[in-house]
Amino acid sequence: MKRKTFLQTSASVIGSSLLPSLSFGEELSKKSIRFAHLTDTHIKPGLIPEAGMAKAFQHVQQLKHGVDFIINGGDSIMDALEADKAKVQTQWDLFHRILKNENSLPIYHCIGNHDVWGWFVKENKPDNDKLYGKAWAMETLEMKNRFYSFSKGKWHFIILDSTQKNPDGGYIGKLDPVQLNWLQQELHEVPASAFICIISHIPVLSICAGLFFDKTEANGDFKIQRNLMHNDFFVLKKIFINYPNIKICISGHIHLQDEVDYLGIRYYCDGAISGNWWKGPFQEFAPAYAVIELYEDGSSKRTMMNYE
Repeated sequence: MKRKTFLQTSASVIGSSLLPSLSFGEELSKKSIRFAHLTDTHIKPGLIPEAGMAKAFQHVQQLKHGVDFIINGGDSIMDALEADKAKVQTQWDLFHRILKNENSLPIYHCIGNHDVWGWFVKENKPDNDKLYGKAWAMETLEMKNRFYSFSKGKWHFIILDSTQKNPDGGYIGKLDPVQLNWLQQELHEVPASAFICIISHIPVLSICAGLFFDKTEANGDFKIQRNLMHNDFFVLKKIFINYPNIKICISGHIHLQDEVDYLGIRYYCDGAISGNWWKGPFQEFAPAYAVIELYEDGSSKRTMMNYE
């Protein structure tokens, strides 16, 4: 999200418990896949963010019941939208240094809006640079495409690119036509016996998108901006309803936490590693990440982890 304009929030619709360690009892015996979703790290030079990112990844490595892999939900760096090339390079170098030192697990990346370079630069716009836009994030994170999929056991994971440039300025949460066509084909090809987990940076559906500003409009309406939640939700809903094996959608972006069950799909918004952009909790939610359990019967469980 745009830090200046949309400072993200963490509100929980269905109370998210923040636990220092996990105890799953019988659920561990039926566990199929277990992974950590770390999102909105927003790394930048400084003692607090550098120590915070390191501590978050250390916490994942030290979980009593380990995870199989990590999904990085995007906004890995503080901001590339308005930054010059040298500043962006510094942020990515820092991200990779901490990741190399503090993480030994496989990691899959998702592009966040703040990972996109140069869209908001007003002077000396770098739009002719080969790294402009999402190219830099894709190159440095070794992503062959900005959207992709992979399978683990009975589960199929689909990573989306939910940040699209708004011709009138800013960005919009949605899928572009090429990606939408790819998603429809991908869903068609996944066996009905496999369960599907969809990951996007911007939420496909989230109650927190309407709570982000921590107030209502003057007339009492709740406001959901098109850069806070997918504005193509109704398009996606019509697609998703044809695939009952889509079980969960996971996102970040809002820096808030919620859990929404809608038409057989569980939508998780998983807060932020950086909390209030490294200034403590954002609204009611401390810096945190999620541990997701995916079971062989298609069910799931999320546990929010306060790593501090």
